[in-house]
Amino acid sequence: MRAIKLIFGLFAAVSIWGCQSSAETVLKPGTWRGTFARDGQLLPIILDVSKNPDGKTYTVYSVNGSERLKMDTAYFEKDSLHIPMQLFDSEITASVNGDKLTGVYKRLDGIKVLGFLPFQATFGDSHRFFREDAEAGVKNVTGKYATIFKNEVTGDSSVAVGNFTQRGNIVEGSFLTPTSDYRFLSGNVKGDSLYLSTFDGSNAYLIKAAILKDGTLKGAFWSGIRGYKTFTSVLNENAKLPDATKLTYLKPGSETVDFTFPDANGKPLSLKDPRFKDKAVIIQIMGSWCPNCMDETNFLVPWYKKNKSRGVEIVGLAFEHSNDLAVSAPKLKRMVSRLGIDYPVLLAGTNTNVATAKALPMLNKVMSYPTTIFIDKKGKVREIHTGFSGPGTGKYYDEFVTDFNQLMDKLLSEK
Repeated sequence: MRAIKLIFGLFAAVSIWGCQSSAETVLKPGTWRGTFARDGQLLPIILDVSKNPDGKTYTVYSVNGSERLKMDTAYFEKDSLHIPMQLFDSEITASVNGDKLTGVYKRLDGIKVLGFLPFQATFGDSHRFFREDAEAGVKNVTGKYATIFKNEVTGDSSVAVGNFTQRGNIVEGSFLTPTSDYRFLSGNVKGDSLYLSTFDGSNAYLIKAAILKDGTLKGAFWSGIRGYKTFTSVLNENAKLPDATKLTYLKPGSETVDFTFPDANGKPLSLKDPRFKDKAVIIQIMGSWCPNCMDETNFLVPWYKKNKSRGVEIVGLAFEHSNDLAVSAPKLKRMVSRLGIDYPVLLAGTNTNVATAKALPMLNKVMSYPTTIFIDKKGKVREIHTGFSGPGTGKYYDEFVTDFNQLMDKLLSEK
């Protein structure tokens, strides 16, 4: 009997210690410098953490230059820290040991893990690649660059324009492509080398380049779990991309767009609906999985709130990974809630060429997410803009905003 009591006492003590250990697992509020490991490279990220009023969960921001991107609420489960980004089907999970985090960054399909990268983080560090004190004689990469990215496996190449600003040894900017931009890139110059990275839950980018004597950048680009390209960027203030309003267009004989698709509750909506009658309409071709679409939505939501009384409507056509409403509806509702969207968002199909051609047969091709279609009060398409230059692109974003407002002012002034 005494042996049984002793065993019970030990079990109780271990149980109490275990509960205390779990309850005492905390994440220090403040700045954490993390890295993802891939192919012998370390992709740095900066996370800003604060504890929520409930004392159990945390608010986490991914910091990329001037961007502070809020992740979903972080929490502990079975002593593991979870930092989810449900909008982009990704999550960081890690064990906490004082000032250290150790775990993985996962890309998901539901609960299925599609791929992962090892993750570590240290509390209190805020530099991205190197400390902020600039080195004497450091090179400067401020300027515009004509860029060619090359896939070394397939041999395919693509054009881009790099646009960077350097202060001391700190660099910010982005690459613009005909269909999107690389969002907020941030990093450092050290000696004759450039280092850039970004992390937004979906995109995890690492860029390293040698700065040649003539200012040319020659380097490599690691993206996500598997992506890899090389690139060459030549300093050229006249570098430019194809006209974004000429890439997607109506097929001959078409003047307008027509559709009927369901919203996240299964209710069908057509462009012939009374809410669109005699109004200018903006059609946003998008996807809940698309960070560039998030950037455009963050512009459109406050713009619509300010201007909808002028006689304009916006409708989002979401092309998702699944055309099953039961699968995609929760993702659309999550996006609508997170981004504060107060215009209708419809499930138009999947993000494949076949599906977009079926959904919008009047277009030559949907080649980018987002793509924005501008329709006048008489129902005629007046312009189609492929891609979106987000706030990470600096002056290009400012130019887009100016052009957007000029076009909408014109359409809204017409009878």
